[in-house]
Amino acid sequence: MITKRNDLLSKKVIQGLKNRHMNGYYVHSKQEALDLAFEIMKPGTSVGWGGSDTLNKIGIKEELYKRNFKVIDRDKARDAEEKYKLERDCFYTDYYLMSTNAMTEDGILVNMDGHCNRVSCLCFGPKHVIMIVGMNKVTKDVESAISRVRNIAAPINSQRFAGNRPCQVTGSCANCLADGCICDQLVITRNSMEPDRIHVILVDEVLGY
Repeated sequence: MITKRNDLLSKKVIQGLKNRHMNGYYVHSKQEALDLAFEIMKPGTSVGWGGSDTLNKIGIKEELYKRNFKVIDRDKARDAEEKYKLERDCFYTDYYLMSTNAMTEDGILVNMDGHCNRVSCLCFGPKHVIMIVGMNKVTKDVESAISRVRNIAAPINSQRFAGNRPCQVTGSCANCLADGCICDQLVITRNSMEPDRIHVILVDEVLGY
């Protein structure tokens, strides 16, 4: 029954993305999402990414190394300085891979970041952005998308990092200004000035936070 609902809803989401000058696609599995991402990317080009549980689950990073791509891999940095350089290098890639924290049924993307390398690349820099998004992240409107980011995605994601932020202790957003807060900048992408730059692959699976 969920698949039937997602099959129908995905059509609305994809039309919303089209109206906002972004490309939308819908697949039923992680493997199909992986295959489609490699259909979009051209061999020999440069690829980087931001932190994403979804990317980890579909195995796209490992697959990039098996194919003819120039990989900008921040995960292999030897120290914080090199990681920062690699994150900046991602601004010049042909393709940037990420997911979204939430999105609306009519195609608006909603993301919250701390370090902000991920949302920066979404807004500007890489020639193309490819998002892989589980249908579990689709919400009714911007208000519910922001609520999802603050009350579901952020408290779960915060557990990955060191520190003692309120949401790490309680599992609930406290609208804090704590050291190491990962909810520093909220980015709402309601339109893409560059048509065909942003590609959103919707997946009929529960992926990411």
